[in-house]
Amino acid sequence: MREYKSEDIRNIAVVGHGASGKTTLVDALAFVSGSSKRHGSVRDGTALTDFSREETERGFSISLACAHAEWMDSKINLLDTPGYSDFQGDAIAGLTAADGALVVVSATAGVEVGTTRMFNEAIARRDPILFVASMIDKEHASFDSVYEGIKSKLTPRVIPVEVPIGEGPEFHGILNLFDKKAHLFRKGTKLGEYDEVEVPAEDKAKFDKYYEQLIETIAATDDVLLEKYLGGEEIARSDALNAMKEAMKRQELFPLFCCSSELTYGTQALLTKIVELMPTAFEMEELHAFVGAEGDQIVEIHASDSAPFTALVFKTHAEPHVGDVSYFRTFSGRLMNGQDVYNATRDIPEKMAHITIPQGKERVEVPLLHPGDIGCVAKLKNTHTNDTLSTREHPVRLPGIEFPEPRVIYAVHATARGDEEKLQQGLHRLHDEDTSFQTHYNPETHETIVAGLGERHLDVVMARLKRQYGVEAELKRPEIAYRETFAAKGQGQGRHKKQSGGHGQFGDCWIRMGPVQRGAGYQFVNAVVGGSIPSKFIPAVDKGVQEAAARGVLAGYPMVDFQVEVYDGSYHSVDSNEMSFRMAGAQAFKTVAQKCRPILLEPLDELEITTPDQFLGDVLGDLSSRRGQILGTDSVPGGGSKVRAVVPQAELHLYATDLYSKTHGHGTFVQRFKGYEQMPAEAAQKVINESKGSKMAVGE
Repeated sequence: MREYKSEDIRNIAVVGHGASGKTTLVDALAFVSGSSKRHGSVRDGTALTDFSREETERGFSISLACAHAEWMDSKINLLDTPGYSDFQGDAIAGLTAADGALVVVSATAGVEVGTTRMFNEAIARRDPILFVASMIDKEHASFDSVYEGIKSKLTPRVIPVEVPIGEGPEFHGILNLFDKKAHLFRKGTKLGEYDEVEVPAEDKAKFDKYYEQLIETIAATDDVLLEKYLGGEEIARSDALNAMKEAMKRQELFPLFCCSSELTYGTQALLTKIVELMPTAFEMEELHAFVGAEGDQIVEIHASDSAPFTALVFKTHAEPHVGDVSYFRTFSGRLMNGQDVYNATRDIPEKMAHITIPQGKERVEVPLLHPGDIGCVAKLKNTHTNDTLSTREHPVRLPGIEFPEPRVIYAVHATARGDEEKLQQGLHRLHDEDTSFQTHYNPETHETIVAGLGERHLDVVMARLKRQYGVEAELKRPEIAYRETFAAKGQGQGRHKKQSGGHGQFGDCWIRMGPVQRGAGYQFVNAVVGGSIPSKFIPAVDKGVQEAAARGVLAGYPMVDFQVEVYDGSYHSVDSNEMSFRMAGAQAFKTVAQKCRPILLEPLDELEITTPDQFLGDVLGDLSSRRGQILGTDSVPGGGSKVRAVVPQAELHLYATDLYSKTHGHGTFVQRFKGYEQMPAEAAQKVINESKGSKMAVGE
């Protein structure tokens, strides 16, 4: 592997909808360039960047994977990202590590929801973007449909720079608009070889149409070229390329290519244009990083060999017999094999032993990396995804990857008795690998909770848990943390008396109880006068009430938002003690609680749902069926509606899946905890009955 400096490196995230051909394209580009020795296939489970068992068994990308292609004295780092929304965290990590995006669009399916999602992500990051119409050789492929779909659904500033000659099984060449030539592919070619010829007469009209569009569009982005174009002057290829590259940096132009990755048709021209049009790592805009642990200063990071070393860990992958492998993108300074670095995020030193370059599942050791390159290293002591590596002399923290919030939540438990500790360890290791997967223990419901971006995401996590850590686990609907409170006031006595020889036990208290404002919590008032209860026993009454309230009245859920006032009682000079008054307080609570009309409270979440207008009716109807309260509906810029609603948590299990289905993947939502409110009587009775049934089942 030769040494590449920043000005010879391109970092490209390959993004798009699932099954649009991203992995096959990355495999073909690496193979055609000679950087990979085998042309693999997703169908056969041999693709370069789909190598985990979960990926080969399921036939689609699950994790971010890295490969590279060497072309025109340049190194193109290709970050193959998952296309399905369940694995969007890795796709965003890929965009973060890259300087540009290659958006793959299936020539048979056209622009899909994943295409839109990842195009918008790249736009938000101000990345230059190339479009590729893939699978032009497949039945029902249509380049014009892809072009029109991108123009109408994504951006009107897309412009073809290559046009296919023939489509579907008849695809056999491309019109290269910049070179003004036709590339006719050699049948049976393995490396995309072609004969460069003059544009065939039968394709001249098509060429002229698209060439005129291309030159006019490019000229409109540059005043000098526009003057030449309007004056009838010829615009040189190099001038047109430079103008397009600058316009792409400003996101004013988005070139469109076409290819067949399986046949390798069009891959050489695509590699050439990536080198000519995409920015080098040296040309990247300066990053802003925070100095020190608290981020008290902001500095600029430049892709310079002489600058202090900085890198961001964007992916962690656990490998059998190796351990954790950290994938990182360098941003400044050279990194030497064996160099000591500093993890500024966690304030620890690390040693970068055996630096390697990833090529799918293979890794090639290299002596050094220049800024802008992508590498990986195994067995760091305590470095994880989103950590910044720098130097102790110049510690900085780079802006981290903003992973999407989990949308699907389950409770999980080990199938085999005694595997709980292994389960916890495995889940936390899997979170280290995949930051979009989260886990925590809920002490209130006594459940381990797992959360992911979709049901398919959690299915894959559970498969990895079994394969990598030997723990088989089951997912179930999580318990809802209901609460209980009072709707009326009441008062009464709690009396505890026990005589069993020697000192006995005696405690006696009178209390008043009633509701307080929602969210006010528990309040205890000492209104005893005249010493009917010694002051030293008052806290014991309080404690007894709280212990009884924690067990609830209706369904065993904690009692909240109520006030207890102890106002009278009696004691025995010998038999009274703290335990006696604690028992009296608990008894008083149980006696008075039934007089105070206990009610059940349920947790509510506030949702902000964004949906295209054609699905608005379905979304609103679904929310109503979930006992949701619609707060308002607003239009959003660019089309669509934003719905605000408050919905009981009990009605939101797998809401992400249902919304995806109802809006064909276009609906998104943000979920926030709102608070607790009284539950409708019918729904409350159902919860109470279920609670009684479960207690009977365990013999309570």
